[in-house]
Amino acid sequence: MTRFVPYRLRRVTAAVLLLAPAAGLLWVPWYGGARPRLAGVPFFYWYQLAWVPGCGLALLAAYLLTRNVHRRPDPDPDSDRRRHRPGP
Repeated sequence: MTRFVPYRLRRVTAAVLLLAPAAGLLWVPWYGGARPRLAGVPFFYWYQLAWVPGCGLALLAAYLLTRNVHRRPDPDPDSDRRRHRPGP
């Protein structure tokens, strides 16, 4: 699937995925309150805890988007066959 997305779009998407957790957790006044509560736990705590799997998923998605970025597809699919053809 990642093979069909343009190179630059994959890099920008990966950068956004890596910056989202930092932006979401560094702006403390946005989530610094006690309300709303979830099962008696203040918002401050469950918001941070919700980012733990969120960060893991963001890292996984960024990795999958960038793992084959530097590998260029072979323009001639038969070149491998010609290279390894036994000689006469």
